[in-house]
Amino acid sequence: MATHHRAAARREAARAWEALSEGERSALLADPDSEVRRAAELQECRRDARVTAELLRDPKSAAEALRRGLLDRAGAERCVAERTHLTSLAENPSLPADLVERLAVDPDEAVRLAVSLRPELDETRRMVIDFTAGDLDRGDGVWWVRDGLADPEILRRAAASAHPLLQRAAARSPHLPPDLLRLLARVEDPVVDNLLGVHHPDTPEEVLMRVFARLGGTFSAWMAETHPRFPREGLATRYANHPDGNYRRLAVQDPAATPELIERLSHDPVVWTRQAAVRDPRLPFHRLREALLVPELASSAGANPALPEDEMAAVLDRAGVPA
Repeated sequence: MATHHRAAARREAARAWEALSEGERSALLADPDSEVRRAAELQECRRDARVTAELLRDPKSAAEALRRGLLDRAGAERCVAERTHLTSLAENPSLPADLVERLAVDPDEAVRLAVSLRPELDETRRMVIDFTAGDLDRGDGVWWVRDGLADPEILRRAAASAHPLLQRAAARSPHLPPDLLRLLARVEDPVVDNLLGVHHPDTPEEVLMRVFARLGGTFSAWMAETHPRFPREGLATRYANHPDGNYRRLAVQDPAATPELIERLSHDPVVWTRQAAVRDPRLPFHRLREALLVPELASSAGANPALPEDEMAAVLDRAGVPA
């Protein structure tokens, strides 16, 4: 990709900066396309203060250069004094410790939050900063955790922290060891629950049920419901008569659900429950044939693996699909 004829490919190659040879890096830094050069410079600035200084003169790249570039002390002090992109500056790994302390008590709440996420802080120092984490913030911006989702030491620091954004960032890792998975499962943070359900193959049943109970009908609830560890046995007994149709739909997933129950749920007042029931191969055949002719059920019935071949052919014939 670093030598691809398309500029977009070369720009993407810059994201794997450390894997490129010196020659490939030099070529990207001198690329005829300005966007490719900028992408390369934003990688090179991590170790080159001169490149950082050049990027700071460009409004399009200044904030990102302050976030990741190598800064000299004079430049860092000037940015603090002029309050230039302070939220980005607060994340910069090369920011001198005394300037970090100044930003930790900055009047801007977003700046204090950014400082609280710095990797070099110990837990005591981190948690005395006055910050507020957004209820929906998933911690995607915590770069050192995001880049270390397979690193046991980084995962332990983040998952064991009292900082909600570090916990949420760690919850995105499918590599959490059992003790950290149990630790995060006990946090009962809705965002942590969602992320565990999406990313971790061993998410506990109780976490998946919390996600479903809170978000039934949404994408996150669907991810929880289709998770391999989502509980299935006993769902029919618990939920077949539940007042909420989302829960009645769960009864279809119970391997012990009877054909009679599946047929009953195929007439449920809630369309999502009816559709789940007519997709189930335990649905009696006469009801499956009926469902093929009902507009809101036809697609689900057509996906039922118990549908005989002659019925599939009849569906195609009705649709006018030539043999």
